Amino acid sequence: MSTRSPAVRAMRGHPVLGRFPLSLRVLGYTAVAALGLLYVMPFAIQLVTGFKTDPDAAAHPLGLVPATPTTAAYQRLSGLSQAGDGVPFLRWLGNSAFVAVVVTAGRVLFDSMAGYALARLRFPGRTLLFGFVLGVMAVPGVALLIPRFLVLNTLGLFDTYTGMILPLLVDAAGVFIMRQFFESIPREVEEAARVDGAGVFRIFWSVVLPMARPALLTLTILSFQGSWNEFTHFLVATQSSRYETLTTGLARLVSGGLGGGTQYPLKLAAALLATLPVAALFFCFQRYFVQGANAGAVKE
Repeated sequence: MSTRSPAVRAMRGHPVLGRFPLSLRVLGYTAVAALGLLYVMPFAIQLVTGFKTDPDAAAHPLGLVPATPTTAAYQRLSGLSQAGDGVPFLRWLGNSAFVAVVVTAGRVLFDSMAGYALARLRFPGRTLLFGFVLGVMAVPGVALLIPRFLVLNTLGLFDTYTGMILPLLVDAAGVFIMRQFFESIPREVEEAARVDGAGVFRIFWSVVLPMARPALLTLTILSFQGSWNEFTHFLVATQSSRYETLTTGLARLVSGGLGGGTQYPLKLAAALLATLPVAALFFCFQRYFVQGANAGAVKE
């Protein structure tokens, strides 16, 4: 009777892990754990620093235990500070949430419609149009900042919510993702719906779109993350503090525009709160994100 533990016997029977001796497997797991710890450490420091005082954070920036725990940084961000030195974090949060939700809804709708048209509809110039979409993906976003500012200023959309949202409603990468996914859907499903008398939009909305749930969730996560973290576009599209988002507001905070000193606890507390919505969204839907990322990779 074997004296090895079930875990060891399972590893030895694994088609990949069983090829390596136990010492190499332990060394590999140790290296992976060390790399994981290396990536987690900045987030842990960010979390702990938010509860430090300014002198403590400056004296021990990498310390994981606050000398005197305090919530002063979060009180300033929430506007509950009694010193009158609050930061308009709630306004930044509201602007970011509003823009991210509207942009995400627009991208999911328009990118899926454009992707379906490029995948299924036959019209002159379809291949050329898809080439333009790929070309847009190859253009660096920085190269479009000045033209974007000139267009927004000419149309009277500069420093407005419309100017912040409208240029972000369609994304070339999202169109490409949806087009590739729709190409993987069997055409027989649409032919059956067409025989039953369904039109193009009815087939898209009632038949194909429900089948594209993994791709839609992937597009939703990417669109929300992209619009939530957008900085350069908001920088050229707005000027007044009324339209500041989390990214532009945090940039002004880090540059010292909202007070002197290092203010490490305040900055890292604001950065942590700005990270939580995207992190929560990803962890809730990561399984669908992986499915959607791989769905269009293989065509039948």
